[in-house]
Amino acid sequence: MVLPVLLGFVAAFLFAASAALQRRAVLRAADSDAEHRASTHRIPVLWLFRRLLRQRVWLAGWTTNLLGFASQAAALYFGSVALVQPLLVTQLLFALPMASAAMRQWPPFRDWLAALAISGGVALFLSVEGAAPLEGEADRSRLVVAIIVAVLTIATLLQIAQRRGPMVYSALVAASAGICYAMSAAMMKLTADSLVDDGVLATALDWPGYLLALTTFSGLVLGHQAYGSGSLSIAVAVMSTVNPVVSFTIGLLVFDAVPSTEAGPLAAVALSGVLLVAGAFGLSHSPAVRTETRSTATHGVYPLRGNV
Repeated sequence: MVLPVLLGFVAAFLFAASAALQRRAVLRAADSDAEHRASTHRIPVLWLFRRLLRQRVWLAGWTTNLLGFASQAAALYFGSVALVQPLLVTQLLFALPMASAAMRQWPPFRDWLAALAISGGVALFLSVEGAAPLEGEADRSRLVVAIIVAVLTIATLLQIAQRRGPMVYSALVAASAGICYAMSAAMMKLTADSLVDDGVLATALDWPGYLLALTTFSGLVLGHQAYGSGSLSIAVAVMSTVNPVVSFTIGLLVFDAVPSTEAGPLAAVALSGVLLVAGAFGLSHSPAVRTETRSTATHGVYPLRGNV
């Protein structure tokens, strides 16, 4: 058990480091946009992607991200999903000091408590027996409905995010990225099963593989936007929370996962909800996070940064 636990923590650290490097690259690209042309777009980071591709910091972030996926895959090979996935939530605990280091201000004790509450809440939720979804045969008609609902939800969140403050904007965009990554996980499950059962040709002719690429790219774009619009800690916390919750919902509706109705698991889910709310409230009211958000809104890709 020691090896998968260590690999899980390594993956969490690498994912947090990747987010910090990608955030730095986005801020640098935004600062090079002297006329603030990117900030007039609904998703400003799309306008900056050509500049990001030429930055060594961004390439280093992507390399770190790939190493994180490799560590996660190795951890899942030696351990179970129930053991490894909750460990990945600790990336918030690594992201918090990384974000504070950029501000040259060590996070206060209350921020550590809030991060611990969020990490503990998500880890507890993922640890509940039956909470790990995406098992069994998927009902494709339901999956299509889930895709439509996800697209409408993302469009609504992005519309609501416009004209909001930088912290709310970043949180809503991060939630949209979390939905994309949850849908990507569902598509990954279908694609992997198709490769094993039907072969490469049948998989190439089937639509889930293409939707996997689309949802992954959409999550990448929205994640960059969230990192470069507000607080890194808020963005990581929201994505780390929304992703498993949406995945759990997809598992119930699409993969016929059966939730546990016993008192223990229900109590654990309720407690995880309390921890998530408490942690989110703590981070959103943190002076350090607010200072970071104001700085990012002024120098990042927040669309209304000229009015901050």
